[in-house]
Amino acid sequence: MKKLLLVVALLSANILMADIANKMVLIKEARKTVGEMPAKQLKHLLDAGEDVIVLDVRESEQRAEGDIPYDDFNKENFIAITRGNLEWKVAKKIKDPDALIVTFCRSGGRGALAAEVLRKMGYKNATTLKGGLKGWVRAGYPVKTGLGEMVLKKEQ
Repeated sequence: MKKLLLVVALLSANILMADIANKMVLIKEARKTVGEMPAKQLKHLLDAGEDVIVLDVRESEQRAEGDIPYDDFNKENFIAITRGNLEWKVAKKIKDPDALIVTFCRSGGRGALAAEVLRKMGYKNATTLKGGLKGWVRAGYPVKTGLGEMVLKKEQ
């Protein structure tokens, strides 16, 4: 019986590892297709007042972690649609297929997949934020939270 349980456990682990590997291949291919915008470049576009749509594809509970800050004058360019609802809701929120769209999630994987889907839907200039919100934070940029804007600093 112990041998049977061990075999089942090993098979389950192999299946799980294969599933993770397959997802990573999909994400890598999506990143190659859509490219990744560094946080510094997105920050520059936002500071210059460029017409860029920042699309948050995180789940609603993850949004409590914080958001890329925006001014009231450009808040319509900051859109949140969960990755699971993207195909159903994006056409109502983003009408221009030529708009520059930068997707993001927590660490970049779902953002890349979302940008790839947007490209397939006809949005020609969809890309993703390199490293997602974590990449934004690692670059030293602030995150807007319920407590205001915060900048995370590494302990020394």
